[in-house]
Amino acid sequence: MKVVFSHGKESGPWGTKIKRLSEIAKQNGFEVDSLDYRAYSNPDDRVNQLLNYLKGEEKDFILVGSSMGGYVSLVASEKINPKAIFLMAPALYLEGYAKQEYSLNGKHIHVVHGKSDEVIPYEHSVRYAKESKCTLHLIEGDHRLNSSLEKVESIFENFLEKVLG
Repeated sequence: MKVVFSHGKESGPWGTKIKRLSEIAKQNGFEVDSLDYRAYSNPDDRVNQLLNYLKGEEKDFILVGSSMGGYVSLVASEKINPKAIFLMAPALYLEGYAKQEYSLNGKHIHVVHGKSDEVIPYEHSVRYAKESKCTLHLIEGDHRLNSSLEKVESIFENFLEKVLG
């Protein structure tokens, strides 16, 4: 099984969070990849890039997205069939984003959001969790979640164990 990471608007494919989470995925027997979306500022162009990347994928895969990458992963999941989705401070319900309603397809979804997020209000993740009945982890931390990275790692490892279980 493969874990496919999607980074946020102003980060890159192998930032601190993705590096650390990819190590956890590898330790649990997953292949990992992280797409480079920096050529596109529009989130829906990034969705198309992810869909094109996964077009021929034959293995089961998990989508992991941070911020804009969370939006990208969730919107792409409506057209493909990931085994599970892990979102960190996802850019949901934001003005200027084409999608404002998200498919409630019952996939295995976990959302992690910092209570002190200064970029995307955590209430957006609360709204999505209520609508989709997914698992929500509200933790201490800002948008980047760097101060709570160990907590994010623990949540991610438990998530992967549930997916494998």
